[in-house]
Amino acid sequence: MDATPYDALGGEAGVSKLVEAFYDIMRAEEPALADLHTCDPSGRVEQAMQDRFRFFLMGWLGGPPEYVKRHGHPRLRMRHNHVPVDIAMRDAWLRAMGKALDQSGVAGPLRVLLDKRFSDLADFMRNVAE
Repeated sequence: MDATPYDALGGEAGVSKLVEAFYDIMRAEEPALADLHTCDPSGRVEQAMQDRFRFFLMGWLGGPPEYVKRHGHPRLRMRHNHVPVDIAMRDAWLRAMGKALDQSGVAGPLRVLLDKRFSDLADFMRNVAE
């Protein structure tokens, strides 16, 4: 692939679509995962949290470093250390992301690449030994 994953997804609009699908699927199908987030009165993960994830993904996928500009280095494990991330949570996160990728129409070489990168990221975030 010559384009970055960010470009191949359609830039900021494509990443935004993926993030929105991810959180909608998480809320509907992975309630234990959704419960780890701050939610608004309707039960949706707060927009500010969704925006942080969108900004992170933009940079992580090769787009503009919006997250770093706004929040500094991601320090993912440190920022998530208060959340027990075990195999079940990792798998719930990957299921929601996989369905969001499906819903966003991500296929072919881009899908193979993103499945691998998201799997590696989810494994990296585990902080509970089993």
